[in-house]
Amino acid sequence: MIAISSISFGEDVEREVLDTLRSGVVAQGPKVARFEEGFADLVGTRHAVAVNNGTTALIAALRVQDLEPGDEVLTTPFTFVATLNAILESGATARFADITEADFALDPDIASQCVNERTKVLLPVHLYGQAADMGTLMPLAESRGLTVIEDAAQAHGATFEGRGAGSFGLGCFSFYATKNLTTAEGGMITTDDDAVADRLRVLRNQGMRRRYEYEMVGQNFRMTDLQASLGLPQLGSYREQVEARRRNAEALRTGLKDVDGLRLPSEIAGRGHVWHQFTVTLGDDAPIDRDTLAQRLLEREVGSGVYYPRTAYDYDCYREHPRVIVEDTPVATSVARRCLSLPVHAALSTGEIDQIVAAVREAMGA
Repeated sequence: MIAISSISFGEDVEREVLDTLRSGVVAQGPKVARFEEGFADLVGTRHAVAVNNGTTALIAALRVQDLEPGDEVLTTPFTFVATLNAILESGATARFADITEADFALDPDIASQCVNERTKVLLPVHLYGQAADMGTLMPLAESRGLTVIEDAAQAHGATFEGRGAGSFGLGCFSFYATKNLTTAEGGMITTDDDAVADRLRVLRNQGMRRRYEYEMVGQNFRMTDLQASLGLPQLGSYREQVEARRRNAEALRTGLKDVDGLRLPSEIAGRGHVWHQFTVTLGDDAPIDRDTLAQRLLEREVGSGVYYPRTAYDYDCYREHPRVIVEDTPVATSVARRCLSLPVHAALSTGEIDQIVAAVREAMGA
């Protein structure tokens, strides 16, 4: 079976973890500091603040905005539910704007129509490894006085016109096990704002700058040196991993470009895609639906994934929630019904790429 993702660690990671175990420092310590420094270099920001997971990164970034009841955060409905959960955890109200099918991210024109006097934060999601249209979203935020928080959980090293995803506002990253760069669990917040970085570091440490000297109501959002030990060696080889993903994505595009009814993802001009996922959508002219394609691929020993089967608000626990405001989002609703991610990870062999292409073509009758 060709899996949708592959998790493996080399001897360099084993050595780093063993070094940490032998050092006796396994909580947040020097390895976390090194990981923060290296990740800030990757994104292109002055600061990177490590936390214990990607959802925590979003929660912390929202917490330091001092949002009040009734304040709204405008985001996309086509995202993992952690985006919505973090907004609700902050006490703010979530409002949704539709997406474009070109990049699966916020449609700037529709987002502009959804901004009102209660909107305080614009929260785009860089989905599948490609940056949202920050060239249009940033001027919108600046003209309306909005803070920008980027959900870059899937976009480590992605760029927009040469600038790193996560460097436009407050960038929030995840290092969950299936991410391009993983610490099993973990997260990071990136920023150029010295004061915000300082507040985040105090917040993650129970509100302490020094032991038992509390400056704010805080949380234990700390990353451990064991987690950082997994990530540190990966930083050195990350560019090579991304290049492998790009080669695989191009091979998939070449092999599937003439399949009727199948819309392929692409790297939009000016955006550096890191191909966390290779997500196709089935058109109305497709001979089968998404679920049938997934089943036929499974029968041919090819894994796939649906990210995401519904819009974030389309669950009972959110549908009637008083702080979830649902606008009409027909594109997101349609894409959720038609999307399917194919394996694109760096561990794929040429033969496995050929097998994926052949399985999709046969399943689609091409």
